[in-house]
Amino acid sequence: MRIAVVGGGPAGLFFAALMKRHEPAHEVRVLERDPEDATYGWGVVLSDVALNFVKDVAPDLHVALTAGQVVFDRMRIVHRGEEVILARNTFYRMARLDLLRILQRHCRAAGVTLEFGRRVADLGALAGCDLVVAADGANSTVRSLLSEHFAPTLDLRPNWLAWYGTPRAFDALSLVFRQNADGLLIAHAYTYSPTLSTFLVETDPDTFARAGLGALSEAESLRYCERAFADDLGGAPLLSNRSQWFRYAIVRNRSWHHGNVVLLGDALRTGHPSIGSGTRLAMQDSIALFRAFERHGADVPAALAGFERARRPGSDELQAAAVRSTEWYETVRAKLHLHPVAFAYDYMRRTGRVSHADLRRRDPALVAAYEALPPAAGG
Repeated sequence: MRIAVVGGGPAGLFFAALMKRHEPAHEVRVLERDPEDATYGWGVVLSDVALNFVKDVAPDLHVALTAGQVVFDRMRIVHRGEEVILARNTFYRMARLDLLRILQRHCRAAGVTLEFGRRVADLGALAGCDLVVAADGANSTVRSLLSEHFAPTLDLRPNWLAWYGTPRAFDALSLVFRQNADGLLIAHAYTYSPTLSTFLVETDPDTFARAGLGALSEAESLRYCERAFADDLGGAPLLSNRSQWFRYAIVRNRSWHHGNVVLLGDALRTGHPSIGSGTRLAMQDSIALFRAFERHGADVPAALAGFERARRPGSDELQAAAVRSTEWYETVRAKLHLHPVAFAYDYMRRTGRVSHADLRRRDPALVAAYEALPPAAGG
């Protein structure tokens, strides 16, 4: 088969490597619009659940992804200046660039051709391919060119986000809720290398407007956030890497494939940073599409139909959980009166996928502290 993968993110690279390793006779190309040394983005986190899927299909890649990585085994929520520790939340953390480089090495070792600086502007560049995998992100060009077939919808959420880095270390994956005269700002922070942490700032439309963030320059916004989270940064600066304010769009598609073209990763469907599922969804998509071709061989229509049939239920379920998580952040100002323990408990149950009994098994100390609160403190 002649396979073109448009987009050199985790979804596209992982699928390309799996297909080429499975059948060396396949001609597999990855077309990535950015240069190979592009350093956009900060860190990513991968849950142990996500990595177990990788281990099942590519044990050597699992070893490469986990070797030398420090594992988060807890989270912390800071609310009203008080820290609440949440146990048994296991995540691996790494630089996004490191993840891409590991996947690129595995592609090259398998014989995949990687073409950087290749922007696909029309479908003519993909003529003659047996399979085209559109893994070119939430703003997918391939999806746009075939939009009447995929019928995408983009649900633009109201909150504003800015993706910063910082040399400040965080020993646990941290969620920090800080109020000031303008309103509420939320930091999602985690260390992903010996010297750097991701520091994603989120705020609601009212706070964004009151603070005048839309009129500030990139540097001025950065300084504003440094002041808002001064206690948490401990004197460390925030770092910018195209760190502009943006609103997150949740992408859905009525159809997942058309002809010999299939969507993958964020081009297919997005989660949300608040649930940390983007990379997990992308890599599970890659595995599911690869498994479909394992079952159906070179029968592209059958494989694409099988991929959607097998993958859509779990994908839709996780995306629905991501939407509920998003809505929790969008309405969280109504919960700020809660005691920090009750607030953390409410956070853990925000997606509807974790029951009280589940949480008791997972984090008995948190549930015991919550049950010990007086009724008024629990909301």
